[in-house]
Amino acid sequence: MDEIRIDVTRQTEEELELARRHAQLVFRFNHTMPETPEYSALMHEIFPTMGEGSVVFAPLTAIRPHMVQIGKNVVVMNGCLMMAAGGIFIGDNAMLAANVQLLSNNHDLVERQVITCKPVHIGARAWIGAGATILAGVTIGENAVVGAASVVTHDVEPDTIVAGNPARFIRKI
Repeated sequence: MDEIRIDVTRQTEEELELARRHAQLVFRFNHTMPETPEYSALMHEIFPTMGEGSVVFAPLTAIRPHMVQIGKNVVVMNGCLMMAAGGIFIGDNAMLAANVQLLSNNHDLVERQVITCKPVHIGARAWIGAGATILAGVTIGENAVVGAASVVTHDVEPDTIVAGNPARFIRKI
């Protein structure tokens, strides 16, 4: 998987304007009455490729949400953080509990103004427990379970349970 490097000090005016627009959309979403037509419209404007039957609950923090793809019937609970410069892909019927962090980017250890980006993939029917953190470049396999408060630094095989910091294999499902 190739790493993308972005120098945040050299963003174009268009990139900066897109970031401002997204920040304002997310702010409005977080301050809109849930389960209203306005809430739904904002959710779909933030995530235009969101699949049918999916829902994201506020509050939400999303940086570069145009880089997030959400499948069908996905549930993203309150407090989710999506740092999406490297791309975030969430498969059909996945469930993300409260306060999950999906971090597809990090900072270069030497050039701190450069972010290093690799995609995060959440497989279909995966369940990510409350407060879990999924780091850049990680794939969570289909039907896998990530325990609450886990920090996932490596790929998780399909049909397995992992937990801990760092997350370790617990058992097959």
